[in-house]
Amino acid sequence: MKRTALAALVLSLAGCVVVPQTVYRPHPECRTVERSMELQAVQVAWISGCSNEGCAVLLAAAGVTAAASAVVSGSIVVVGNFVYWLERQGRCAHTS
Repeated sequence: MKRTALAALVLSLAGCVVVPQTVYRPHPECRTVERSMELQAVQVAWISGCSNEGCAVLLAAAGVTAAASAVVSGSIVVVGNFVYWLERQGRCAHTS
């Protein structure tokens, strides 16, 4: 059961990487364009027709690559959104 779930997870990640993407949205109160970062999964390759031990190594490498790209890109998004938040605080000071 555990092997089947692990195989399904690795196959779903095969050839995918996670990349940060900047999104622009209008901010009506400040009359500016607000920026934020989001993660986007991108498929760069598809692995099919594997049946030997080399395929298992290839799938494991694809899983490690996907996980590493998620960690690195996630860190970039956290830092980027913090910088955009600081920028927004300086540009749009509400006087409530």
